[in-house]
Amino acid sequence: MTDITDTPALRDRLARGELTAADLAERCLDAIAAQEQRVQAWAWIDPGHVRAQARAADRHRADGKPLGALHGLPVGLKDVIDTAGIPTGNGTPLDAGRVPERDAWITARLKAEGAIVMGKTVTTELAFLHPGKTRNPANPAHTPGGSSSGSAAAVAAGMVPLAVGTQTGGSMVRPAAFCGVTGFKPSFGAIPRTGVLEQSPMLDTLGTFGRTPACAALLAEALFGHDPGDRFTAPRPHPRLLAAAQTPGAMPRLAFVRPPRWADADPDNRAAVEALAQRLGAAEIALPVDFEQAARIRARINNAEMAACFRRYTERDPAQLSGMMRAAIAEGDAVAAPDYIAALGWRDRLHAAAAPIWDAYDAILTPATLGAAPQGLGSTGDSIFNGLWTLTGSPAITIPVLTAANGLPLGAQLVGRRGEDARLLATAQRLYGALIG
Repeated sequence: MTDITDTPALRDRLARGELTAADLAERCLDAIAAQEQRVQAWAWIDPGHVRAQARAADRHRADGKPLGALHGLPVGLKDVIDTAGIPTGNGTPLDAGRVPERDAWITARLKAEGAIVMGKTVTTELAFLHPGKTRNPANPAHTPGGSSSGSAAAVAAGMVPLAVGTQTGGSMVRPAAFCGVTGFKPSFGAIPRTGVLEQSPMLDTLGTFGRTPACAALLAEALFGHDPGDRFTAPRPHPRLLAAAQTPGAMPRLAFVRPPRWADADPDNRAAVEALAQRLGAAEIALPVDFEQAARIRARINNAEMAACFRRYTERDPAQLSGMMRAAIAEGDAVAAPDYIAALGWRDRLHAAAAPIWDAYDAILTPATLGAAPQGLGSTGDSIFNGLWTLTGSPAITIPVLTAANGLPLGAQLVGRRGEDARLLATAQRLYGALIG
């Protein structure tokens, strides 16, 4: 049986011909067939299409053609990312049956790098709060988190080695923590969003899921880039994220931070993170007082921009939107223009306020969630410990190194300075290797 958890090693085996893309795709299809009824991670999947891509990848290698960075690797794609000729429903009945004519920038990049697009993973409604059908692989009676629920669950269940998601509040870090995998949200603007559902242009960020930080780094490195269609991206030297994650080095210096609403976290979660901070020798640092406003400011930006971006849905048939979606849009419609413009200035204000921490430490260590995945499927959990870092545009990653008292996964979140994604991934992989081996 092929082990798909060590994605860098898997990629190398594919490149050397020790493993065929067809065999690996079949291994993933077998896992999906065995677990999909229980986990329900997929919004669309066609085994015939998967096999055709894999055969084409094997022919490409057999012909001696250059191999892409993701040659033969199966990747799950969140169902808010356009794929030409494949349904992209955005988690809403209003887009049921929608089939894009063009690939999103990220889809085209995946194909160019040789990845096998396995299918579309379940998203919450319009990548917001109303849950989809996905269950937590660790315990199907619990939420997998959201909004990138299917992507996190598919990786956690061993259905695919890699997946792509998005985060506007805590939509990658939270489900990764709940499901027990690594979820990496890069710096804002690192991966172009052209062709991806636009919910909040000042917050939306694409990211990657894998078993380990090195796995997430492998996929992210192939996807970092510039596209004029996304004005928040810019031409930059291509990062060497995987090399950074795999380079041995000294144990990182960490700043342990108790974020706003720390007291609301489950006691066992607080104790677990505090014990981890002590074990790692992290220095306890207080966040600047301005961070107390982060949740309110982030919600103001998110709701105001969502009201504008989703107007096509409210004008078409608002009755088909969930109550929580309609309520958030109503809040966004009520935001005054001066308040929205003032809120936009908080990104750089907060990032600058935290700069002395990143000057002295490699990363901030902080909880990823309030606790383990809540029981039931009516909610995807609270993103309070994630949204402040989405607002600052900082890279953030959760690594599966903790376990709750009830046996469910808990994630430890690490946060870096904006633009220092390679440094954060190196820190995360060293800690993962030290704690998990």
